[in-house]
Amino acid sequence: MLRKASLFFLALATGFAVAACATTPPPAKFPDLTYSHLPSISLAGSSVQVDSRYRSPMTPPNVEHLIPTSPSKALNQWARDRLRAVGGDGVVRLMILDASVTETALPRDASFKGHFTKEQSERYDATIEAAVEIVDRNGVARANASARVKRSTTVREDASLNERDKVKFALVEALMLDFNAEIEKNIRQYLVNWLR
Repeated sequence: MLRKASLFFLALATGFAVAACATTPPPAKFPDLTYSHLPSISLAGSSVQVDSRYRSPMTPPNVEHLIPTSPSKALNQWARDRLRAVGGDGVVRLMILDASVTETALPRDASFKGHFTKEQSERYDATIEAAVEIVDRNGVARANASARVKRSTTVREDASLNERDKVKFALVEALMLDFNAEIEKNIRQYLVNWLR
């Protein structure tokens, strides 16, 4: 009798465990951020290099390493898709100076009314700062065009992990659109002698 009761409870616990696993949604899948649909920016140089000077602390408040596509990864893809070295002695270099995203907890309404409203609980602040440089054979930067862009967004306290990932992905996507527009404008202004 005791054995039958033990088997019954074991089967019941297993059923609850399986049901709990079944209700957890799978992680959201996100498309790759690519820029190959945009025209190439052709510059005088023998190759394109990426030099990332930004090192994520990998600790709060920084969360860029937890985002489906980090700003640093998106910048590397942007360089591969948009920058073209079409011959010359120097090197075309994308130097990444900042590619951070931080998370800040927002104050909550502690009043009676606050218990019945869904509030924005976190703010994400994202920054990209990078420069496209023309570096000569001696390693000296001959010219550069830089851009610094920032964006912020918030998320509601009841957002799921997947919804939070979607918010952060959209933040990086929009930030990269801002960067792309700003750096292209500055390249055409400050690197005009190296454009081909």
